Amino acid sequence: MISSQSLPKIDGSSVQELAKEVKSHVPHRYIQDHREPTFVSTTLPSIPVVDMNDLIEILGSNKDELNKLRSVCQEWGIFQLVNHGVDKLLVEKMKDEVVNFFDMPVEEKLKYKLAAGDYQGYGQTILHTQDQKVDWADRFYMITNPVRRRKSNLLPEFPPILRETMEKYLEEVQKLAMYLFGLMGQAVDIEKQEMIDVFDDGMQSVRMTYYPPCPQPDLVIGLTPHSDAAGITILLQVNDVEGLQVKKDGVWIPVSFLPDAFVVNVGDILEIMSNGVYNSIEHRATVNATKERISLAVFFNPKLEADVGPAKSLLKNTQNSPLYKTLVMEQYLKEFFSRKLNGKTFLEIMKIKNDELILKVKLEGLTFVCE
Repeated sequence: MISSQSLPKIDGSSVQELAKEVKSHVPHRYIQDHREPTFVSTTLPSIPVVDMNDLIEILGSNKDELNKLRSVCQEWGIFQLVNHGVDKLLVEKMKDEVVNFFDMPVEEKLKYKLAAGDYQGYGQTILHTQDQKVDWADRFYMITNPVRRRKSNLLPEFPPILRETMEKYLEEVQKLAMYLFGLMGQAVDIEKQEMIDVFDDGMQSVRMTYYPPCPQPDLVIGLTPHSDAAGITILLQVNDVEGLQVKKDGVWIPVSFLPDAFVVNVGDILEIMSNGVYNSIEHRATVNATKERISLAVFFNPKLEADVGPAKSLLKNTQNSPLYKTLVMEQYLKEFFSRKLNGKTFLEIMKIKNDELILKVKLEGLTFVCE
């Protein structure tokens, strides 16, 4: 279990309520010391679009499509997935219920308030230091799988329609995620059974995020730049207000969502499993001066008892040395949640340094001689 003593303090007030009161000047604790500017250019490409119908053809040994998927995950680490097969009516109902959740009176939402020393529930940015800047957003985060790890005061206590809709939605996107894991693994020569062993019935979590309008949007950030500590994330844009941006070649690029598409991004765990072939995309969320933005992200991870490290079948097939350390998923989560979001710094911690790699090679050589 993750020790509550290793988790930081939190602030449980509502930015959504604060935004109703702030007419001109944002409180200092939300003003970022430095925020890189957004680069908007028609000359830069948009994030790639992947058609699920094309991915289905891969089952017929379509190497061209498999290579395209590998290239997208390697060069971008993010794509919009169209024709994904999840029922459109279910998706629209899920959107409506997320909106309804944030429309509830604050007293109702605070029934799910983040408790001190926890990271699941409703509230603001988890604070690791007293002087830490706070994101201009309210978030609701919870673990939804394995079922035994669900908190009894969260999803089980949701309003019935929201709970039932989310259960159905999670079931559908979980099927989609496993299909994608299989193809993404195949594209870098990770054996299908290893992907199943690691991710099937793995840890799954949800984050609903509400970004209120802000009178000084250029001074705040909706979501601090980071890469996800997940295998993959499937993101649903709940309303039509944009704000997601990805960092490509050192430049922040806005994402324009396609109708009925999911945004799928590669997380740190898939970069680690691919031994650095794939790229976990760094992203952030900006806010709007006049409109709210709402999103729903589902994170797909290995089983809690599984190892997080370069895939064994990949190393066997390529004869490459591992570039990343291996941690049990439970420990990996504990390490991640003990730190504040900060770009891809946690992934850097997982990398094996040159001196560690040299020692590992020497030890492996000694083992080989002994055998």
